[in-house]
Amino acid sequence: MSNEVIVVVAGGDPPDPESALAVPLDARVIAADSGLEHAFALGLEVEIAVGDFDSASPEVVARAEAGGTRIDRHPVEKDATDLELALDTALSLGPRRTLVLAGDGGRLDHLLSTLLLLGSNRYEAVEIDAFIGTTRAHVVRGERVLEGAVGELISLLALHGPAEGVRTDGLAYPLAGETLEPGSSRGVSNLFATKTARISLDHGVLLAVRPGREAGAGE
Repeated sequence: MSNEVIVVVAGGDPPDPESALAVPLDARVIAADSGLEHAFALGLEVEIAVGDFDSASPEVVARAEAGGTRIDRHPVEKDATDLELALDTALSLGPRRTLVLAGDGGRLDHLLSTLLLLGSNRYEAVEIDAFIGTTRAHVVRGERVLEGAVGELISLLALHGPAEGVRTDGLAYPLAGETLEPGSSRGVSNLFATKTARISLDHGVLLAVRPGREAGAGE
């Protein structure tokens, strides 16, 4: 297996089954708590499972451990979510890219913490992408080139502070050195004008959110 891409499967609601198609064949897989069950359902071989395992089936955990999966147990009363612990474990393995597979239902606070966590400065050396249900999200620092379908929705949201000097090429509503502020809707509901979009910024971090196949244009 390669350290090029490490996949982290979150607990909670199961990921969209089609997200497994984005997993490289040689990717190493880390599961967060009941993400262990989700990974098995997606046909993924889990190398490490991390968490307090308050929601994963004990039978599945035992089966995984018997099959060679490393089980990293943490107390229920802890200072980080299971997903954060799994992302930290992935970071320790030195990947170029981390791909998170997660569901989009369940608790709103968990969903918001996941989105904010993706843009943490702790992971700035790693390219981070996520499938959250049918939505795709990409952390943008410096520059990212994204492939999409013409007319596909994409929103650019600033995380953890202003995103300064934002420039886009290949989107219907271009940005040319602008600042996007956290809490602003300025970057919401843009569109791919071509199959390739280039997004760059001078300072800060953006989350590029692609709402997925069921999303409408909205406001």
